[in-house]
Amino acid sequence: MVNDALRTVRLSVLDRSLTREGEGAGEALRATVRFAREIEALGYHRFWVAEHHGVPGVAGSAPTVLAAAVASATTGIRVGTGGVMLPNHRPLVVAEQFGVLESLFPGRIDMGLGRSVGFTGAVRRALGAEKEAADRFGDDLDELLGWFTGDGAQEVRAVPSQGLRVPVFVLATGSGARAAAERGLPLVIAPARGEERMLRAIDGYRAAFRPSAAAPEPYRRPYVVVSVSAAAGATAAEAEAMHAPEAWATVVSRTRGVFPPLEPAEKVLGRGMSERERALFAEARDSRIGGTGEEAAEALAGLARRSGADELLLTLGTHHHGRRLDSYRRLARSAGLTGPAGR
Repeated sequence: MVNDALRTVRLSVLDRSLTREGEGAGEALRATVRFAREIEALGYHRFWVAEHHGVPGVAGSAPTVLAAAVASATTGIRVGTGGVMLPNHRPLVVAEQFGVLESLFPGRIDMGLGRSVGFTGAVRRALGAEKEAADRFGDDLDELLGWFTGDGAQEVRAVPSQGLRVPVFVLATGSGARAAAERGLPLVIAPARGEERMLRAIDGYRAAFRPSAAAPEPYRRPYVVVSVSAAAGATAAEAEAMHAPEAWATVVSRTRGVFPPLEPAEKVLGRGMSERERALFAEARDSRIGGTGEEAAEALAGLARRSGADELLLTLGTHHHGRRLDSYRRLARSAGLTGPAGR
C-alpha cells in the first residue's frame, strides 16, 4: 500500500561504505557502486557517499573519488557527498574536485559539506586539521563558494569550477545550521541527539534563512533534508535485526574508541553484553526507524510532517547486502516510487 503522505517528500540514500566482517575495503567500495545502480533503478532521488578517515569499519575515505565512480556507473540519479569535511581540505581543491565532477556529469552533482574534523588526535594530526580547524568553517565555506562565483580577491581562477552552479548542502554539525541559514543554503540534519533538539535547530535555520540569488531552484527558500536510519522488513522484528550490526559497532566505538566492521545481526543479537553495553546498544537504536514497509513508511511520513522536511536521506548499516536492498525496495513501494522515470 502506498503512503500518500510520503509521496510528497523526496527520498534519497546515503551510503557510508561500511565494511563487513569477512569482507575487505575493496568489497565495501564495489558494493557501494553496485548499490547505487540498484537504488537508481528503484527511483530514489539522489545517492550520497561520506568521508571518514582512519576508521577500520568505514572504507569511504575519499568521497569525491567514490562519487565519480558512482556517477560513472549510473545514468540519471543525482550523486553527491554527505559530506566532504571542509576543515580537512583547502577550499580551492574542493572547488576543483566538484568542478571536475560537474563538468563530467552536468546537472547531477551535489556538494554536501561538513565541519567535522578527525575522530582521534592521531587522525587529526595526519590530516593537519586540529579541532580548532572546525572554527574556520564559515570562512572556508565563503572561500569555497567564491571559487565558483569568481567573487573575492583571488588571483587564481578555479578551473573548471568558476561559473558552474553546483548545489551546496551544509551538514548541521556544531554551527552548521547557522552557516547554512546565513548563506541561503540547504540544510542536512539528523535526529541523532534527539528529535526535539533537531526540530529546534530546524526552526532556528528557517528563522535565520537569508535567500541567495546564486542558489538554484528549489533552494532559494529554506530547504531541509532530514537524515535518518530506516529499515523495512517482512516483520518488525526483521527490521529491528537489520539495525543491530551498526548499533553494536557504535557501542564498540564508544567503549573502545574504534568503529569496527559490521558483524552479522544474528551474531550481535546472540552476544552477551555488559549492563553499560546494553544501555548504549539501546541508545544507539533510539533514533532509528523500523517496521514492516507500511509501518516504516508511516514513521517516515510522521518524521517528515513534524520536521517539515523537503527530503529524507535514508541510511541503513547492516551486514547482509540482500536484506538491505530488500528494505529499500519495500520503502520504495510504500512511497510510490516507480523507477528512474518516476521521480
